[in-house]
Amino acid sequence: MSNYCLSSSSSSSLQYLKVKRWEPKLIVPAKPTPYEQKKLSDIDNQEALRYQVPIIMFYPNNLLNEGKDPAKVICEAVGKALVPYYPFAGRLIEEGPNKKLTVDCNEEGVLFIEAEANVTLDQLGHIILPLTGPFLDEFLHDLPGCEGIIGCPLLLFQVTRLLCGGFVFAVRINHTMADAPGMMQFLNAIAEFAHGATEPSVSPVWERHLLNARDPPRINLDTNQVMEVQPKMVIETFYFGPSEINAIKKHVEERCTTFELLTACLWKCRTEALELEPEQIVRLSFVVNLRWKKHKNLHVPSGYYGNAFGFPVVISKAGDLCKNSLGYVVELVKKTKAQMSENYVKSVADFMVIMGQPESLKGNFFVSDVTRVGYGELDFGWGKPVCAGPCRVSRHLACVYRRHRNRGEDGIAVPICLPELAMARFCQELKKMKGNGSGSFKLQSEV
Repeated sequence: MSNYCLSSSSSSSLQYLKVKRWEPKLIVPAKPTPYEQKKLSDIDNQEALRYQVPIIMFYPNNLLNEGKDPAKVICEAVGKALVPYYPFAGRLIEEGPNKKLTVDCNEEGVLFIEAEANVTLDQLGHIILPLTGPFLDEFLHDLPGCEGIIGCPLLLFQVTRLLCGGFVFAVRINHTMADAPGMMQFLNAIAEFAHGATEPSVSPVWERHLLNARDPPRINLDTNQVMEVQPKMVIETFYFGPSEINAIKKHVEERCTTFELLTACLWKCRTEALELEPEQIVRLSFVVNLRWKKHKNLHVPSGYYGNAFGFPVVISKAGDLCKNSLGYVVELVKKTKAQMSENYVKSVADFMVIMGQPESLKGNFFVSDVTRVGYGELDFGWGKPVCAGPCRVSRHLACVYRRHRNRGEDGIAVPICLPELAMARFCQELKKMKGNGSGSFKLQSEV
């Protein structure tokens, strides 16, 4: 019998883990690159994107690479990738009254840490699952003075060799420089150079002006969307495989995508778990990739690696979500998703210019689906990772969908942040959706 809730790491699991790190070094482009300044777009410039995105991948041993050092191979590949992607080797500066971000392309380089751990991948097995545990700090070490946005390295890499011959690849990327597809495009370039390529298969495109505000700027969206984010206290990771998705589908008569179904279900269960006043306004916000063909009117070119996404917001009264069916909530999601347009995206950029930089969204369930980004396909020459994706649950992205293989089946792992009592109610609401009278069971990851 399958169930939703995945196990999280415990402190006892960390007692044996020790990581030895070499002195960090700066990796500069392997060849000279232009010295210039390149402005970010008004979409890049959002205050809500001024943070670091940590991504981690766990690789098993590959006997075909006996004698090869993954740290050396990846380090050299990073230097080569920084030639076409030379803005990543620069530093951000702020200009003007709106603190517009600009990259000073100066070849200062990115940080790289080589490390070794006293464990095997099998020993890490059950604690790598949620990608939210405190042990992740061992595999992506924060260097003092380098965690900022302005004047700091835009990338931090750490490659940690394991006793079994496998390794852990981790990277921290400044979100203002790239969104998930853009980050993956850059990481794929590194992987291609690690395989011996002389140039990336996809040429990087800057063209950030395409997602700037209009002249003159004009706002055509609801400014009530911009507010503060609520604090979260407990993190649990939930698994949705084929049986869970099929159980939820039984509550909906309308045709919908897995994303629409799962997002509506989580938003409804979360709202019910928080026990809000019926008249309180709640919001659902989700990321929509503007590179899709149906958004071709936005003219985002192939190879563009900046932030190219919209975040449509569904607004409802808490009472309406709780008393109506799941199908009602699915229709809200579908309707808002269909309204994504060039006007909406440009209005967001215009808002940044006219109103300044909002912090984030209050009372907002913020969802980002990275199941199709390709983290689990990244191959530096050792094969695909057994577990991969953004790690830690950020206050900016409270809910990130990622691919996860559980007991031989492919599904979606979802970290949820809630106050402790609300988390217990959330699990009960999910159980109702599943139509299963038994309690939630912790699942073990398989490495």
